[in-house]
Amino acid sequence: MTVLGIESSCDETACAIVEDGKKILSNVVATQIPFHQIYKGVVPEIASRKHAEWILPVVRQAVSESGLSLDQVDAIAATNRPGLMGSLLVGLSFGKTLAWSTGKPFFAVNHMLGHMYASHLAFDIEYPYLGLLVSGGHSIIAKVNDFDDLEILGTTIDDSVGEAFDKVAKYYDLGYPGGVIIDKLSQKGDARAFSFPVPKIDKGEHRYDVSFSGLKTAVIHQAQSFLNPGYEATVENIAASFQETACKTLVSRLVRAVEDTGLTTVVAGGGVAANSRLRAMLAEHKELKCIFPPLSLCGDNGAMIAGVAYHFLKRGETSPLNTTACARIPQFKRGLANLEAFGRR
Repeated sequence: MTVLGIESSCDETACAIVEDGKKILSNVVATQIPFHQIYKGVVPEIASRKHAEWILPVVRQAVSESGLSLDQVDAIAATNRPGLMGSLLVGLSFGKTLAWSTGKPFFAVNHMLGHMYASHLAFDIEYPYLGLLVSGGHSIIAKVNDFDDLEILGTTIDDSVGEAFDKVAKYYDLGYPGGVIIDKLSQKGDARAFSFPVPKIDKGEHRYDVSFSGLKTAVIHQAQSFLNPGYEATVENIAASFQETACKTLVSRLVRAVEDTGLTTVVAGGGVAANSRLRAMLAEHKELKCIFPPLSLCGDNGAMIAGVAYHFLKRGETSPLNTTACARIPQFKRGLANLEAFGRR
């Protein structure tokens, strides 16, 4: 069975066709980065307008590159949450219209489920495992029981890790996207130059939670006070030390979840899963089987949306055509699986 998946939650207009939830027949991503760089971040109005301009040619290209005709596609899927409302509505409306006009089943897919599924497109992974969802909007540690069954163990109590990367990059005028630039600058810096604070959240239900607001504030406003003797306060050293602390924060909570659950397979997803230091730091834990998506599937893409939708199709589930977009997902509640915590419908 083949599914056409559309992703437009932020600043990528993406469409892919995936066979049997695994084989990527096409995967087209049109990035808007050049249009947002001048503002050092995504401008929602520009993003939605570009989606409206690009959605049709991107879908046409994905169909053409797949070697199939639209008639040979079995179902249509599109992201409906979370993300920028204007951006979501472009892809969702196009997907629903395409499904209605062709008489094909339609699926509204949670963007975060897509990121968690991305590694499954490249690897055979058995459930359950620990999932690490790290992106511009989310930092989540979860026990993943199935493609749509995530038990939330921990999340951020303030900023997401991706947001912290972007805000630090903006303050130091490094450019956009911040995460990619800081990762590259870190290669030329020394992570030992600054001893930035690691948040101490150790008790009760918060033992798996992370926090990046204090780290961001320290890097932006108090960097000089954390400089170690013998080092210079270069932007490269700041980037390397900040990245080291951010990754250490994530990994420490993840290792704690490994110890408590006994699960030794860790699967990462989201844009920050492309970070080279995060990958290297997790690889140092030889007791873990760490799985990362290919770099091409870390960012927003339609293949992950089509992959998730395939499994709904197998179950015989569909989404009604009056399904709407939702900028946010409900507040996470620990211990609850996806239907309530992730608000799929």
